[in-house]
Amino acid sequence: MTTLHPHGVNHLALSTADMRGQLSFWCDVLGLPLKALYWMHGVANTFHGFIELAGDSYVAFVQHPENTAEVEFGVSHADGAGGGVRGGTMQHVAFHIGSLDELLAMRDRIRSKGVQVFGPLDHGFCQSIYFEGPEGLNLEIACGEAIDGRAWIDPEVVGLCGIDADELEAMKHPAPYRRPDDPVPQPANPFPGNARAEKGGPRYAQVMALSDAFVWDQLSVTDPPIQIDET
Repeated sequence: MTTLHPHGVNHLALSTADMRGQLSFWCDVLGLPLKALYWMHGVANTFHGFIELAGDSYVAFVQHPENTAEVEFGVSHADGAGGGVRGGTMQHVAFHIGSLDELLAMRDRIRSKGVQVFGPLDHGFCQSIYFEGPEGLNLEIACGEAIDGRAWIDPEVVGLCGIDADELEAMKHPAPYRRPDDPVPQPANPFPGNARAEKGGPRYAQVMALSDAFVWDQLSVTDPPIQIDET
């Protein structure tokens, strides 16, 4: 039986009230190429931009007309990579680079663009630099090695999180999954604590009741905004 789980980040989508400013920062300061900028599919008056990290990994931005530029530390943003913030929001995001030498080169590149950088720091399994992006983003770049769970899962913290021995074993060794011959039907009810289901009520239920075939056939958008003539 093959192991089935996500194996990378296709795209991390961040909200913005200033698409131009974000793209300028990520392309100029960090040296990442712009790969897509278009009207977001199925969302009125909203832009979607993609910056390439690798051939199958991107940072994306969503500029919705209701987005605001307000930064409220402790609510919308953490005040630094160790600050508190509302659950479910991004505390900080770290991007991988191949070596300590490359990490130091990135430190120098970022500083050369007028952006202050804190670090590097050595965390044992990774070495990191920290800096702020537009609109209060907490950003990190790190190099390192695979984490050895034998050394880095602290029994004290496990207990403080209320995780018992059986739960810990299941977390360390998730059960394999074999896809059945027939598609699994949509669960009748959302999982407990699903905030969007609680907010959306009947409308959320109607959307989630749409068949997979209808969603694929009727809601997919595949044509790019510019048609390329390869001849």
